[in-house]
Amino acid sequence: MTFTLPVLPYAYDALEPYFDEQTMKIHHTKHHQAYVDKLNAALEKHEDLQQKTVEELVKHLNSLPSDILTAVRNHGGGHLNHSTWWPMLKKDVKFHGKAADAIVKHYGNFDKFKEEFTKAALGIFGSGWGWLVVNNDKLEIMTTPNQDNPLSQGKIPILGIDVWEHSYYLKHKSNRTAYLEDFFFVINWDKVNENFSKAR
Repeated sequence: MTFTLPVLPYAYDALEPYFDEQTMKIHHTKHHQAYVDKLNAALEKHEDLQQKTVEELVKHLNSLPSDILTAVRNHGGGHLNHSTWWPMLKKDVKFHGKAADAIVKHYGNFDKFKEEFTKAALGIFGSGWGWLVVNNDKLEIMTTPNQDNPLSQGKIPILGIDVWEHSYYLKHKSNRTAYLEDFFFVINWDKVNENFSKAR
């Protein structure tokens, strides 16, 4: 199996004015493509591992050969994180459904969830991801450094945000707070609900 760059389910300008076209195009065709290429290169000498899904590779990092563990963690994680993230983005989808109900039940209301999620994402030192995950059937906000994925910790991501600077620097400059604010206008709650149902 050779991993390939997934096609986005929308045009590069579909998330304007919140996420700009140029950033989306570079992020997808350059950054994500690089993770795919480097993951494939890491697996060239390991035919048995080429048959596994990227989820399986990332979930069982500690079972990988030491010579490729770091590459799969970084580039496999980068490929998985972005492949998971792109479908989570869509404009004009209302906060609704079973995931929304669970968020309100756990956090009290949407604004409290938004506040805690934003605080976690803003608190990441350097590059990484902010996540809403299902952990032992309960919701949890967490962060991961670099391209690590919650699956490696036995947790199932249902919503995430990329807080590497390449995700927002062209439009938002160094203003990560503004980027987080705009993110909440492009969450595809239909997809989050689908992820939540699968995680349960």
